[in-house]
Amino acid sequence: MAIECHSVRKYATGELLAVEHAGPLMRVETWRHGAGRLPELTLTSTEVAVMLSGRLSVERTGDGRRQRSQGAPGMFWLCPAGVHETDIALSATMHEVVHFFLPPSLLGDTALEEFGLDAGRIELDYAGGAFDPLLNQIALRFREMRRSPAGPADRLLADGLRLTLASHLLAAYLTRRLVPPAERLSREPLDGRRLQAVAELVEARLSEELTLRDLAAAACLSPFHFSRMFRRSTGQTPHQYVLERRIETAKRKLAADGQSLVEVALSTGFGSQSSFNRAFRKATGRTPGQYRTAAERPER
Repeated sequence: MAIECHSVRKYATGELLAVEHAGPLMRVETWRHGAGRLPELTLTSTEVAVMLSGRLSVERTGDGRRQRSQGAPGMFWLCPAGVHETDIALSATMHEVVHFFLPPSLLGDTALEEFGLDAGRIELDYAGGAFDPLLNQIALRFREMRRSPAGPADRLLADGLRLTLASHLLAAYLTRRLVPPAERLSREPLDGRRLQAVAELVEARLSEELTLRDLAAAACLSPFHFSRMFRRSTGQTPHQYVLERRIETAKRKLAADGQSLVEVALSTGFGSQSSFNRAFRKATGRTPGQYRTAAERPER
């Protein structure tokens, strides 16, 4: 079930450029907003907007709280679900803005599983008009994903970015600082049995789409705790680990010379030959074709 998204109703002066991600726990859209006033409305989902291009002044009011800020690349604005926004005015064009829409259930689950907090005790601030390096980095990663053909690995990356976003909002933008240190479980590494179960799942499903929930289930953990514990154990995010395994498997297949480049790409979980070429070259410094040629003619 998709998120109930208010963007089309809210951004009357804008143009929707792309939908980077659409799922039950997050929707990511990129917009260009023209100057002018926006209609008032009550938000149905929590929204985070990160501006990547443009310079202007922004005015807005949320539940009677007035804000004025100067917008520049990297600036963000947060509006929690349920807030009634009025008097939103943009002085000039926002050329590229990434919007994240999150359902209240995601933040509630994150608060409970990641921080041990009752969802009823958390309240996000109506914040914005400032630079947040992590939010900007997440927005840039989604723009990078938009500019390349989607593949099975992108789902795992999006899952990780979603949890990072939710955790960061709770850690940095609550109206009251209720977040205690992360539970001890999050600071521990995965034991060998859980790591082995995850590794076996990845090897068995290299050609398929893997989600963070799939990997966490293999380790018998929540996605929130699994992400932290996996990185502590391996030094890699789940996405980085799966991508590395796909690249290593692709190397063996290329050296064996039994499949075409397209067949190797699809059998190792890349959605297309172009996405395979890009990921392989980034990891090895060579295209798949160059790697195959070098494997066939080893240097003396």
